[in-house]
Amino acid sequence: MKRSRINAALSEMESFINEMKISLPPFCYFTPEEWEDKGHDYDEIRDNMLGWDITDYGLGDFDKVGFSLITLRNGNVKDPEKYPKTYAEKLIYQKEGQYSPNHFHWKKMEDIINRGGGTLLIRVYNSNEDESIDKVSDVTVQLDGVTTTVPAGSQIVLKPGESISIPPRLYHDFEVAEGTGPVLLGEVSQCNDDNIDNRFEPPVGRFPEIEEDCEPLRLLCNEYPPFRGTDEGR
Repeated sequence: MKRSRINAALSEMESFINEMKISLPPFCYFTPEEWEDKGHDYDEIRDNMLGWDITDYGLGDFDKVGFSLITLRNGNVKDPEKYPKTYAEKLIYQKEGQYSPNHFHWKKMEDIINRGGGTLLIRVYNSNEDESIDKVSDVTVQLDGVTTTVPAGSQIVLKPGESISIPPRLYHDFEVAEGTGPVLLGEVSQCNDDNIDNRFEPPVGRFPEIEEDCEPLRLLCNEYPPFRGTDEGR
């Protein structure tokens, strides 16, 4: 994915968030140069991959397969003693025509909330014991506290303000309903690690390979440099 495309996607999400009158934490606005001298007091942001996450899933067609995301808070499944938060929160921006591929999480339970904009469509399947897609059995989900059962492969419709609770091992993909415009999603979940807790079917990548055709506007959450200085006197 070209850096120029990442910059454009990032700016587009930021503009939509501003339209929705939502404020972001300061670290979302740090430049790459500012990150160079951020001390160990910023390690929670680095280690837990808070911040911007723009991906085309390694498929090279962001406008058809991809999304823009910001992780606002997160714990750490690998180091819960240092980072004891058991929860995470994200914002996701998706446009009409974009698709987020079918996947489940082995560990993470999450709620996906339509925070505003267009209408979200989430297709749901159970998984079999061998982790393949169960294309037969009905799926039971919670929609804003209401137990709802639908046939396998149904698309749940989420209008602004509505949400779905997704347990581990429930396959799901999402896209925006045609003609409704871009959507801003919230995700509230158990703490997660996107490097190890996504099973895509069919398999795709999670983070893009980047072609550096221009300077980055912001660093992505997996690009922060380690602090190489000293915190003495800070």
